[in-house]
Amino acid sequence: MLTEPLAPTAAAQFPSSPHGARLARRFAVRCLEGWGHPSASDVSCTVALVVGELAANAVQHGRVPGRDFGVRLVLDVTAGLVRAEVSDAATDKRPPLATPVTPPEGESGRGLLLVDVLAERWGWEPRQPVGKTVWAECALVSTA
Repeated sequence: MLTEPLAPTAAAQFPSSPHGARLARRFAVRCLEGWGHPSASDVSCTVALVVGELAANAVQHGRVPGRDFGVRLVLDVTAGLVRAEVSDAATDKRPPLATPVTPPEGESGRGLLLVDVLAERWGWEPRQPVGKTVWAECALVSTA
């Protein structure tokens, strides 16, 4: 199910369920540990949160019965980034063009806002033959 996390790229498939989203987050932490970033490090926590939010969106908004979602992580030391990609099979449900504004009393709808704040940049692209990939690039070093 998993590719070796010591490689600069790691990928896995997960069931399109809340449990699958939790597993995707753990997968991200394991990969970052394999790349030398302990689970309590800023970069590991950031990537885990971003993957968790993108996976939760794939489960909630991109679920197609009988289809899993995929996670791919790419370590780019030269650029100082980790690219996280979450792919699902829903072609017709796309992320908004702008980060949505959620009322403070709302119980959901903050996932992409968190991704927007934590990632250097993010976006989405169609995936062939079906579906889409939502991606985010997170800095290896905190810029704060």
